[in-house]
Amino acid sequence: MIKSVFHVNINVTDFDRSLAFYKMVGFKVVLDIGEGPNPGNDVGLNIPDSVARAALLSLSDDPRATRIDLIEWKKPRTEGVAPAHLYHTGIARIALFTKNLDEEYQRLKAAGVAMVSEPVVIRFRNKAGAKFFCFKDPDGTFLELIEPFNE
Repeated sequence: MIKSVFHVNINVTDFDRSLAFYKMVGFKVVLDIGEGPNPGNDVGLNIPDSVARAALLSLSDDPRATRIDLIEWKKPRTEGVAPAHLYHTGIARIALFTKNLDEEYQRLKAAGVAMVSEPVVIRFRNKAGAKFFCFKDPDGTFLELIEPFNE
């Protein structure tokens, strides 16, 4: 039985730069996997002779907290670029439940984060809604902060 998402994997081109970014967003390292070969990746991910630098990051100590698996592939090298827009096939963005969204927007903007939008309010048919904004990580991966509300 599937219970929940364990983590979302984000491949990056510069581990240290991305680690600093995600820590600034609010994640913390819960498992530093280090750098080197991992025969489990060779088989389980079908990446023969792989070498990677990786860490598991979380938004809190809660075992069910949102986690990301940050990986810089050394062999083979991380390749490609993030999609240029949000309407491509597949996973488009990672949305993070947020409190004090306007404060987070100002904090991230002041830190020089590449913003896609300012905070926007959306409403749903049942009168509930949310305020959200989107931004990009250093490799162009889209992220969203969202603060739902009910009226």
